[in-house]
Amino acid sequence: MKIEIKNVSKEFKGIEILHDLNATFESGKIYGLIGRNGSGKSVFLKMLCGFYKPSSGEILFDGVNYIKENTFPKDTRALIEKPDFISDLSGYENLELLAKIQNRIGKEEILNTLKKVHLEKDMDKKFARYSLGMKQKLAIAQVLMEDPKVMILDEPFNGIEDETSQELRELLIEEKKTWENHCFSNPYQG
Repeated sequence: MKIEIKNVSKEFKGIEILHDLNATFESGKIYGLIGRNGSGKSVFLKMLCGFYKPSSGEILFDGVNYIKENTFPKDTRALIEKPDFISDLSGYENLELLAKIQNRIGKEEILNTLKKVHLEKDMDKKFARYSLGMKQKLAIAQVLMEDPKVMILDEPFNGIEDETSQELRELLIEEKKTWENHCFSNPYQG
């Protein structure tokens, strides 16, 4: 998979947030976006996900402009800003519900993913009772569970304790061997 950013700019109400961006993200690598608050990192990632359309330029996934086609690239998962799930369901039930959309994985894969992010002991707890760190871990599990080719994560380690944050970084680096692309915003913020 190759993601190409070609002359992308973004304006909101006449104010230019991003100007003439060009980049290429290639398979098998981890990329980090680092910049000050308000520099446009999250806006850029939201454009990659199709949440925002560029004011000009184009974003191509293997040569296809999914934004123009009003679809989302297959095998791409994202965690943008604060994760949200169904409050009355447990962490496991939320992941199970999401897994049913494509029916590519079952109970065993969901349980393995929950173990990877250290939520196996809290998987039956209602999402409404999760701490910020637990919510972030569940969101990371949701992104990981179907083994996507592209992951777009915006500050994925917010609210996660330092030791677990480091373990999750190492997990993502190890898992990279089977994934094709990963895009992060502030990946080293703990």
